[in-house]
Amino acid sequence: MGSPPQLKALVFDAYGTLFDVHSVITECEALFPGKGASLSQLWRGKQLEYTWLRSLMGRYADFSAITRGALTTACNMLRLELSEAAARRLMDAYLVLKVFPDVMDALSRLHGRKLAILSNGSPAMLNAVVRHARLDQLLDAVLSVDALRIFKPHPSVYAYAAERLQAPAGAIGFVSSNFFDVAGATSFGFRTFWINRTGATPEDLGYQPAAVLSQLTDLPALLK
Repeated sequence: MGSPPQLKALVFDAYGTLFDVHSVITECEALFPGKGASLSQLWRGKQLEYTWLRSLMGRYADFSAITRGALTTACNMLRLELSEAAARRLMDAYLVLKVFPDVMDALSRLHGRKLAILSNGSPAMLNAVVRHARLDQLLDAVLSVDALRIFKPHPSVYAYAAERLQAPAGAIGFVSSNFFDVAGATSFGFRTFWINRTGATPEDLGYQPAAVLSQLTDLPALLK
């Protein structure tokens, strides 16, 4: 067997891969002392769950609406009284999420290929958080599923990235910390890299990444 084709583009998931969704814990804790971590975890879990359910139902709502709905549900489950002002404060925290410490160095060292984000996030949410982190200086494209009105891991999402980047699936590397996303991208035909910062157990979905990395800064050396 020959070596795999040279990667012409690298596509990154946003939430959980480049941006730390749990950096909202600070705001959660300020509003609900002693409940910050629990709220952040439950909020994120419901956010993902709602993307899958809405895709299956054929009832799309953009990621901002889903994130707001997930927040309401999480607070109800934890019996926390969520005022409109508190909801706005927490939703605004999603526009200024922190990047993981390994992101800027890794993206800078990967310069030379097309670099893009492919995310469930709505365009307004993505544009805000990308600008805040100054990643717009390093990225060639920020792609949202909003153009398709369906969420990952539907294969049409990955096909959209290939179309926009004008590259065959086999020449695109896909990078995510979310295993369901890695499985979906692998199934589609991307060469995938799972960023497993926390030592999580992989899901049994029938598809495995080309490599498992503990940090994003391991990727540039792997691709040399």
